[in-house]
Amino acid sequence: MQNIPTSSQVVIVGGGIVGCGVAYHLTLRGWTDVVLLERKQLTSGTTWHAAGLVGQLRATHNLTRLAQYTTELYRTLEHESGQATGFQQIGSLALAANEERFEELRRGASMARCFGLEVDVLSPEQARALWPLMTTDDLVGAVHLPKDGQTNPVDTTQALAKAARSRGARILENVNVTDIIVENGSARGVRTAEGDIAAEYVINCAGMWAHRLGASAGTTVPLHAAEHFYIVTEVIPGLPRHLPVLRDGDACSYFKEDAGKLLVGWFEPVAKPWGMNGISENFSFDTLPNDFEHIEPLLEAAIRRVPALGEAGIQLFFNGPESFTPDDRYLLGETPEVRNLFVAAGFNSIGIQSAGGAGKVLADWVVDGHPPMDLWDVDIRRMMPFQRNRRYLKDRTVEALGLLYAMHWPFRQPETARGVRRSALHDRLLASGACFGELAGWERPNWFAPKGEEARYQYSYGRQNWFDQSAGEHKAVRESAGLFDQSSFGKYILEGADAEAVLNQICANDVSVPVGRIVHTQWLNHRGGIEADLTITRESETRFLIVTAAATQTRDLAWLKRNIPDGARAVAVDVTSAYAVLGLMGPRSRDVLSRLTDADLSNDVFPFATSQEIDLGYARVRASRITYVGELGWELYVPTEFVQGVFDAVREEGAAAGMRLAGYHAMNSLRMEKGYRHWGHDITDEDTPLEAGLGFAVSWTKRGGFLGRDALLRQKEHGLKRRLVQFALNDPEKLLYHNEPIWRDGVLVGRITSGMFGHTVGTSLGMGYIENGGHVVDAAFVNAGRYEIEVAGMRVEARATLGAPYDPKNRRVKDLVELPELQLSTAS
Repeated sequence: MQNIPTSSQVVIVGGGIVGCGVAYHLTLRGWTDVVLLERKQLTSGTTWHAAGLVGQLRATHNLTRLAQYTTELYRTLEHESGQATGFQQIGSLALAANEERFEELRRGASMARCFGLEVDVLSPEQARALWPLMTTDDLVGAVHLPKDGQTNPVDTTQALAKAARSRGARILENVNVTDIIVENGSARGVRTAEGDIAAEYVINCAGMWAHRLGASAGTTVPLHAAEHFYIVTEVIPGLPRHLPVLRDGDACSYFKEDAGKLLVGWFEPVAKPWGMNGISENFSFDTLPNDFEHIEPLLEAAIRRVPALGEAGIQLFFNGPESFTPDDRYLLGETPEVRNLFVAAGFNSIGIQSAGGAGKVLADWVVDGHPPMDLWDVDIRRMMPFQRNRRYLKDRTVEALGLLYAMHWPFRQPETARGVRRSALHDRLLASGACFGELAGWERPNWFAPKGEEARYQYSYGRQNWFDQSAGEHKAVRESAGLFDQSSFGKYILEGADAEAVLNQICANDVSVPVGRIVHTQWLNHRGGIEADLTITRESETRFLIVTAAATQTRDLAWLKRNIPDGARAVAVDVTSAYAVLGLMGPRSRDVLSRLTDADLSNDVFPFATSQEIDLGYARVRASRITYVGELGWELYVPTEFVQGVFDAVREEGAAAGMRLAGYHAMNSLRMEKGYRHWGHDITDEDTPLEAGLGFAVSWTKRGGFLGRDALLRQKEHGLKRRLVQFALNDPEKLLYHNEPIWRDGVLVGRITSGMFGHTVGTSLGMGYIENGGHVVDAAFVNAGRYEIEVAGMRVEARATLGAPYDPKNRRVKDLVELPELQLSTAS
């Protein structure tokens, strides 16, 4: 029996590189009452057999910032700790064997420039000069990142642990945590075989065991182990030392030189999940059975790339488990279910290169009470409760491992574990040619294939096979009407005598409005950053309907509940499943609805931003005159059991008005033309309403103020140092997606946060924040510049505006545009 403490300020569960990274950074912040518990020995789960690759370029801006920090940390860690780490900055080389892979790499190189990374786009001949033993006959190009590196995972973990101990942290091995103690909705410590440890904070860094440990506390930690294969050769004569790490995505392979040998590993398209029935607590420095038949085709592809591999003896054939999440992004942050319980797990085979940055920001989150930057990409609150389901995780993991090296196509949809959440209209939409995408488990129609054609994506970086169909849906919304299934909205009811007062503290806008009014508002943090962007409808004096995006259903409900003061007479309930939502949008939407209801839908009686309960078809529905596409329209909130009948009636009447079913790709192109922001891309918890051009949704003078008001007032006083700007490309053949660099007069000033082709305006549109070297960014600065957007290494001229490219005065939304009379057929 060890002499374990009875209490600690923080208990970290798990002694891999991530857990030790968190402990190290907590002590850097001055927290010395830190206990780390490892069930066996440090690194004994996954860390010990990692390949040790330390890349810097990730899929998003902030994840790249974290990877860059990790590189800098490892570069100095040996000197700080006195423990050798084996870190070397030998660079990395990514290969392209076809034009589309090369475009992906060039777009990544452009993105790297936004982040200040050193990056070179190479010809096949230049690539071979860096890696002489590979064949290049089939290559079209490559990208080289000179500052990428490699490290020894075990030694690096021991260095982090040693540095943490030197500042007071206690690291105890062979202590198995069986449960997390939860009282009154907060973590209060951990239970071990050797006694309980009380704690103010608990951090779940248990790797493959994090799912089970999280479930013991009633939290959702969606990850699943998969088998991961690599080989280590005998010494290869003539193999140069310190070669860059070689990545051949089309062969699913990576190559790392180590002491004259090659380590070759794979991320195969069809992976082997492992540990479906749980993972033994005794699993320690263990390996899994070899499966040469599974990996043989990939080994053959690797030999074609590096022929010397075929002549080399294999010293080690390795198979070990690693954890993967449903979306290939790791899990970080405070759980929405339990306060003061944090998670850092599910690192999808990039734990070594992520541990430094993830450890730092999680330590900051614990100490400061909020994340230090926008971490939505990896925030555990993005996960839905169903995603802890083991069968779902097993099925998704078959695909997840291989996605690391697969093509990262725009609009790519997962293929496994589909059909989890379906609206009541799913079968009707499927029969109408819907091609479904997946978001938060929801099957949502992204576009509709014409009759006789398969509703299936054909991916590319150019105009994909759905482009023309989505353009037609877009046009219908602009010229007649489009019908959207928006049932995936997150929906909550806040009810009680104090509901208005509670919401007015949380909301930047004023919800003290008459019954039936709709308020567009943001929820802000103390720093003025946007935590949520949503609409609130006052249904009665004491009841409000809150509507948000599908992706933020878990996050926003947690924010709402945690900001209801103790003792307040207000209760929040998630009613997402109770209501289906139809969006009928377009200049003919009133004509269609008027045939199905006796309600007066005129501007005088039913103006914009109001909501009424009306009879529609055979149902009683809530009709809300609001839009995310910039046209006259209504969102129809229909009790789920009634929606099929309402849908059928609307579709029948809409046919004569030229109405079309429309998908989320059309909604995206429509909202881009109107400059409507998307939370998670264009606005995050690092962006304020003032920077985002949403100051109109801030009520500065409402009684009692609101959360974040002081920060906004300070920003208003000092002037804005960054602004969200709309861009339109001069070349309509180029497409924008996100993270393309923005150049102003030859100076890099920002990056695109979201992009889409605008079918009404006839070119690609993008939004992005621009800066002015720390100086104020005002309208004069925006308008005076000459702009270019860098697309796959090429700069394309663009026009910039602070207003919407389409209908900037909202005449269409407010129905101030005269339309010719439309004769609708009599309903049969």
